[in-house]
Amino acid sequence: MPQKKITIGIVAGEASGDMLSSHLMAAIKESRPDVKFVGIGGPKMQSEGMDVLFPMEKLAVNGYIEVLRHYREIAGIRRKLRAYFLEHRPDLFIAVDAPDFNLDLELALKQHGIPTVHYVSPSIWAWRGERIHKIKRAVTHMLALFPHEPKLYQQAGVPVDYVGHPLADILPEQPKRAEMRETMRIPPQAKVFAFLPGSRQSEVKRLAHTYIETARLILKKFPEARFLVPLVSRETRGIFEQAIRDSEAYELPITLLFGHAQDAMIAADGVLVASGTATLEAALLKRPMVITYRMNALTWRLMKPKGYQPYYGLPNILSGRFVVPELMQEDATPENLAQALLNLVNDKNAVMELEQIFTGLHRTLRQNTAQKAAAAILPYLKG
Repeated sequence: MPQKKITIGIVAGEASGDMLSSHLMAAIKESRPDVKFVGIGGPKMQSEGMDVLFPMEKLAVNGYIEVLRHYREIAGIRRKLRAYFLEHRPDLFIAVDAPDFNLDLELALKQHGIPTVHYVSPSIWAWRGERIHKIKRAVTHMLALFPHEPKLYQQAGVPVDYVGHPLADILPEQPKRAEMRETMRIPPQAKVFAFLPGSRQSEVKRLAHTYIETARLILKKFPEARFLVPLVSRETRGIFEQAIRDSEAYELPITLLFGHAQDAMIAADGVLVASGTATLEAALLKRPMVITYRMNALTWRLMKPKGYQPYYGLPNILSGRFVVPELMQEDATPENLAQALLNLVNDKNAVMELEQIFTGLHRTLRQNTAQKAAAAILPYLKG
């Protein structure tokens, strides 16, 4: 007897969520090849056959002030999405990260009898812990990527599974650095730095000039240095190219890449990275890094007092201590960033210690994530 056609509503708000979702969708389809996915997603989700109702880029906004500027548009999308899912009821709704957008949507759908799974725990252990009460009302089942998270939900009575992080499944435990340099035609003796300014246009705008001036300072110490700058879109590439023109930095040995962030990090001696998922990628690739970030000054003043921990980057959070430098906001000057990077890559003992720490982290997070997440979700799919 043929199985009933299953529909899953799903929303991802940025590039990391697009990656997570696409792997989860593929794993679900292994057991339910008839499933249909509809909602908001990016190119990777579309390649898995998703019907996109709104472009993912509309949700890729971070920070209080930035969200306020786009509030009417974002709230309008959520309202239309809620109406769509209440009229065309999915068997399940999966929210992938983006809690500020998704939790209100999940709350409405759950109240109308649609089960909701939230994939990627909001960072209630880092700030805004009071959200646990809303999460309990909105979320039928939480899927946590990090091992310290389930206890918080168990204590609050929220069903939860620890599923690990898919990047730990995908990335090799021992990256082939020499081979990558050969593929990229980089001389073995060159000092290579991967500069990752973020995936959002606002992030690249705030960091591009700083990264360029940091490269200038490093080049004075290492004339043979090379800089690889992976960018996720034509728009972010255009922003960085304009910053090069504005800085008259044509002489700098900067290579702009379309994507290929992991390749750039594997080839690099050191990584300068905007805080976010890319910091975890750098850790899983066993690369020494300096973490930085800049946001709207008012947003920073509003957010900083709400934090529960002294660190922002995932490698430090997961290690429970500062294992790599963080230079945020006004501390993120070219002089500070260049000095921190050079101090790190020139300290062989520090680099070896980081490799050991990051290898342990890799093994903890490697949990066959997509399959574990799919196994937790499948019981909600009837028929």
